[in-house]
Amino acid sequence: MEKLKLQEIAAALGCSQRPAGEITRVITDSREAGPGTLFVALPGERVDGHDYINRALAAGAEAAVAEHDGDYTPAEKVLRVKSSLRALLEISALYRAKMPTQVIGITGSVGKTTTKEMVAAVMASSFRIIKTEGNQNNEIGAPKTLMNITPETEVAVVEMGMSAPNEIKDLCYAAKPMMGIITNIGVSHIEHLGSRENILKAKLELADALPDGATLLLCDDNDLLQTVEIPRLHIVRYGLHSRRAEIQATIVSATPLSTNFMLHAEGKSWRATIPGTGEHLVLNALAAFGAGRAMGIPAETAIEALKHYTPSGQRQKVVTHEGVTMVEDCYNASPDSMRAAIKTLGQFPCDGRRIFVAADMLELGDIAEESHREIGTLCAKEGIDLLLTWGPLAEYASRAAQAAGMETCHFAQKEALTKYLVATARRGDVIWCKASHGMALEEVIAAFYREYHA
Repeated sequence: MEKLKLQEIAAALGCSQRPAGEITRVITDSREAGPGTLFVALPGERVDGHDYINRALAAGAEAAVAEHDGDYTPAEKVLRVKSSLRALLEISALYRAKMPTQVIGITGSVGKTTTKEMVAAVMASSFRIIKTEGNQNNEIGAPKTLMNITPETEVAVVEMGMSAPNEIKDLCYAAKPMMGIITNIGVSHIEHLGSRENILKAKLELADALPDGATLLLCDDNDLLQTVEIPRLHIVRYGLHSRRAEIQATIVSATPLSTNFMLHAEGKSWRATIPGTGEHLVLNALAAFGAGRAMGIPAETAIEALKHYTPSGQRQKVVTHEGVTMVEDCYNASPDSMRAAIKTLGQFPCDGRRIFVAADMLELGDIAEESHREIGTLCAKEGIDLLLTWGPLAEYASRAAQAAGMETCHFAQKEALTKYLVATARRGDVIWCKASHGMALEEVIAAFYREYHA
């Protein structure tokens, strides 16, 4: 982060005081406080940052931002605002506006993080870039990403998540994107938004923020994104099954670790390979290719860059342990990503059994029960050999799978699931673990690695 004057920040936040000094880092964790830092105190469900303002100032922070009064020392170093969260956004907007960097905004119900990683790989082939780290895509993570921009940064690839209307609008206010990608409109966060149509409207806040003539990449395999028409923007559609999409692909072959496909665009075809397997990953690669072409990157360069994309976190990470193939895919889950995982597992090269381990998908509201039942039915349809479930909602998947005639076991405790998985796994099996992050299914994977010995 380049230097920012505290006077500028105070003015942007509407504060009456005009403190002297400069900052080179904005933090929300008081343990990171030191000279050159500005501590933004965020209230939380379990921890309130306001309780740590004095600690941050004592550690050398130049100033702090607070949304409620307190016994702060020295008081003149505390900028009082209505909302600390909004202040963080405003500071990032102030900083980003000083940088000539081109920002690419990415959103969607599923596929955001993987698409972000692929876009970053393509952009890094030709530009100096930064990207959202992990999935820090909310009103706290996105501003921090923007404040990592430097004058040398040519492109910033920014992932934008949301769980309510106007959240992407706010992120775009700070980021000022010049290109957008919407990967999918599914049912994630439908509990808060009420319908897929409302989710589409919220995601299109990214399109609303783009300047006239900007490129907006849309997945044309998605039923709702197919309906989007915005004459003032340059819409580029991509898909595996869409005949009108400008960017298409034909899958040629797949292994547990890679997918080979023909990429069709601009009246030409190229051979392409990406790490990982599944149609959903190919779609993400098409979006990244389209973004690269819109930035003037040669097609061959973009395709070569996609070979070296690295999966982020526990997103379809393939690990071989004692002759068993484990697919770590438990960072997040929705009906759309669950379906993609099950269909991919059904086609996954395997010398043993295909085992799907599922825990609850969260934030689905009224459709939660039926969504989990559909997952169980799909497991049977796709030829999965064994379904293991844990969690009150996942039990509906187990019951549906059993009714469809497949082998399944449900567990009331995570420890019992782990014990059974260790006992039943054999060399040659493929085990795919998937659930919402809140279910902490990664604990089962870690225990399996410790306890399973072929």
